[in-house]
Amino acid sequence: MATQLLDRLPGLLRQATFRRFWAAQTVSFLGDQVSTIAIPLTAVLALDASAAQMGLLGALTSLPNLIFSLHAGGLVDRYGQLKRMMILCDVGRALILLTVPVAYLLGTLTLTHLWIVAFATGSLAMLFNISSYSLFAAIVDRKDYVQGTSLTRGSFSFSWVAGPGFGGALVQALSAPVALLIDVVTFLGSAVLLRGVDADEPEPAKTRSKSHIRDGLRFVSANAVLRAKFLSGGALNLFYSIYFTLFLLFIAKDLKLSPAMIGVALGLGAVGALLGSFVTGWFSRRIGLGLTFILGTLLFPGALALVPFASEDKWVAFGLVVAAEFFSGLGLMLCDITGASLQQALTPDAYRSRVQGANLGLINGVRTAGALIAGGLGTWLGLRPALWLAVIGGALSVLPLLFAPVARMRTLPEEVKVDA
Repeated sequence: MATQLLDRLPGLLRQATFRRFWAAQTVSFLGDQVSTIAIPLTAVLALDASAAQMGLLGALTSLPNLIFSLHAGGLVDRYGQLKRMMILCDVGRALILLTVPVAYLLGTLTLTHLWIVAFATGSLAMLFNISSYSLFAAIVDRKDYVQGTSLTRGSFSFSWVAGPGFGGALVQALSAPVALLIDVVTFLGSAVLLRGVDADEPEPAKTRSKSHIRDGLRFVSANAVLRAKFLSGGALNLFYSIYFTLFLLFIAKDLKLSPAMIGVALGLGAVGALLGSFVTGWFSRRIGLGLTFILGTLLFPGALALVPFASEDKWVAFGLVVAAEFFSGLGLMLCDITGASLQQALTPDAYRSRVQGANLGLINGVRTAGALIAGGLGTWLGLRPALWLAVIGGALSVLPLLFAPVARMRTLPEEVKVDA
């Protein structure tokens, strides 16, 4: 029975080294996403944070992507030891998060403490992700690159939706600060799994960090598809950051959903993401990879319009939040898996860490601005109008893809040729 089950797994998951790497990455990603709800709910429920204070908390979580990631790509290439760096990042995040429940139980927890934790864990998560991206290339053969990308990006996207739901249930059962103890366990589990990964890591590069930054940005800007992907992704991340920063505040205070209802709603949304991970390949074969990417980029933010549309009837609001999360999760998978596959296919091996550094810096870094803008919009316009603005802006982020040759791409494109 076990042999038959193993035979049905994707080819890469039958390889022990990749399986351990993928499992460690998935567990670590899940820990990241549990933090995205447990830390903000700690601020709201334990410290009564305002919209502006929540905006600053969200900004500090993503600020490392803005100020460090372009340099981190050069750091990873120069010093190597990718597995060791990932393990240290996991252990570091576990120790930092452990300080929150300890301070809460001692009665000394403050918003300043949470802001420091958010910035520190965000920095380590950024370094973990860049190291993981480079270690992936050392583990996976090029012929299996698309399958490996689908598995790793699929687990990341699924954890992005499932993690907050899991976190909400933990908050209901344990309280928000104490729920972070489970988060500590996930990071330690990831570190243990990584110890079993056996890979021939590439030799550290001699290129200086500034060259990595310049070359990565030049490569992206010179390719129409990558340029459109980065512009679209940047806008989408900006408006989603505005949305999510205010989302928990809106459904907890205005819609008056309990932590358990929030957890269940977000958890059921994970079903949409799971479905998306299975049907992305089908959509790509039916309508083409490019149109699937565009469809996901529209559906991911568009479905979230159901949330600000919700009335004050608790159960109607609960149903709309569930539907919004389900279809948004489906769109997220369509968008994220196809977009990541396009980036992997277009990028030569020598540019992978540089492009990934640019990706984290130019796309995920805008979440910092989004979180800060959210605090102002939530204060000046009110939560519901600010959420409407975020949803509309997110849907319009598809425009750069429509003006690039993305829709005509039915299959993965050829790798871009660059001068030696």
